[in-house]
Amino acid sequence: MKQRALNNTILIVIIFLFGQQAAAQMITGVWRGKINRQKVELKIIQKGDSLRGTSYYYQSPNHYRRYSIKGFFDEPNNLAVWWDDELLEEKSGRAGIGSPGKAALHSQADFNCPGEGIMKLEGEAGPKEDESRPKGEVHLDKTNKPSFYDEWDFVIENFTAGANDPYIIDSVGLIARQPVPVIAEEPMAITPPVIKEKRNPPVVAVQPKAPPVSIAAPLTIEQKFAQRQKIPVLEIPVAGDSIELNFYDNAEIDGDSITLFLNDRLIFQHIYLTDKPFTVKLPASELQQSNELVMVAENLGSIPPNTSFMVAYIGEKRYEARLESNEGSSAMIRFVKESE
Repeated sequence: MKQRALNNTILIVIIFLFGQQAAAQMITGVWRGKINRQKVELKIIQKGDSLRGTSYYYQSPNHYRRYSIKGFFDEPNNLAVWWDDELLEEKSGRAGIGSPGKAALHSQADFNCPGEGIMKLEGEAGPKEDESRPKGEVHLDKTNKPSFYDEWDFVIENFTAGANDPYIIDSVGLIARQPVPVIAEEPMAITPPVIKEKRNPPVVAVQPKAPPVSIAAPLTIEQKFAQRQKIPVLEIPVAGDSIELNFYDNAEIDGDSITLFLNDRLIFQHIYLTDKPFTVKLPASELQQSNELVMVAENLGSIPPNTSFMVAYIGEKRYEARLESNEGSSAMIRFVKESE
């Protein structure tokens, strides 16, 4: 019994330490350092291959600009790409806001762990609206405690305890994207009251309370497939034993990811499109006489719409198609078996 209890204790410690190590190496968290020579605190939350969160460009705790950020994480290459999406807040006290965060930036950085407990983002950043301008450097270190507090802190602190759920992340994202209103202070004029006669108090109509706003759960990929219009792009005759399909990003690699459905059945999900092919092989014996392959966009990348370049090899023949998918439609390829 004592040996069994000891073994259970050792197992629990190993699981705990493994969980701690896995959590420590996540890109989700608080990052602090400099981007383009500006002091920055960055909060990154990963959902699938997408990134979101906030960026604080600051001179002091009372002198900063805050943006919402979007981006994606290329896990095979440990490359994080993000950009300042929307200005949410400016705070400057009595002085002007000055330079921190004056221009929205587009950044990309390598995610590396040079030592135990040390994590860094090293790369470059430039103006989001003009990528031809010279780029500055990105030097960020992961830290345990933020200097600026907002809605994302709950997700970061509880990420490994259930807050990594996509519904929670999307719900917090809707809250965090609300810009903070700027209220101008005006001097208060004090005027002594003038009492002429006693009057009955006015009748005030009580307005009914507005119903609470409910946050709709994000659509699943199956719901996106069912709701979006299928746009036929190409019909390909099938002869031989198999079909080989290769999918690439059609233009600039911008974080596009797709899901494939064959005859209303999901066959591949979370396909990240790059300049290297993602290969799918379909045995002809498992196909029907007429077959529909539908490409559904999981996201729109940084340059909408979601586009891919497909190359199909059937026997000695090669077919090409440029597939486009967005929030309203999906691209569809039809494969038809030739009569024997």
